[in-house]
Amino acid sequence: MSGWQPLPDELPAEVRHFVEQLRLLKDRTGLSLAALGARTAYSKSSWHRYLNATQPPPRQAVVALCRVAGTDPERIGVRWELAVQAWPRPAALPEKPEGADEYREDPTLPWWDTPPEGTEENEHRPGGRLLRYALLLLLFMALTVVVGAVALG
Repeated sequence: MSGWQPLPDELPAEVRHFVEQLRLLKDRTGLSLAALGARTAYSKSSWHRYLNATQPPPRQAVVALCRVAGTDPERIGVRWELAVQAWPRPAALPEKPEGADEYREDPTLPWWDTPPEGTEENEHRPGGRLLRYALLLLLFMALTVVVGAVALG
């Protein structure tokens, strides 16, 4: 793989193999990192981190790269799962101030890869509250229409 900086020696084999596959896909596109960033929802600096194994990419970034490269994302999906599980975690996390939210196991985990509803991690999501308000508003509007129709009828 010409033009790529060497990957760290201490990388687990699963991570090394996965990143090498990502690099091959990126090379297949013929795009620069900036152009790849423009064709996907991920910036040039994000792709730089993903392709140099300094940060694991979100699943959707891999899917986007596969789409741009004209490859089936299922082919690399299993490699992504193995790599993310084996990816080295930061050695030490900074101290959290009292009352701060819990540090998530995978700070790169985007909303589309969050655990399913009902898990402890998602109990207090603000999106659930918004949905309840929208449903209440819809119910109120339907009730208003019914009452108006009965009053006119």
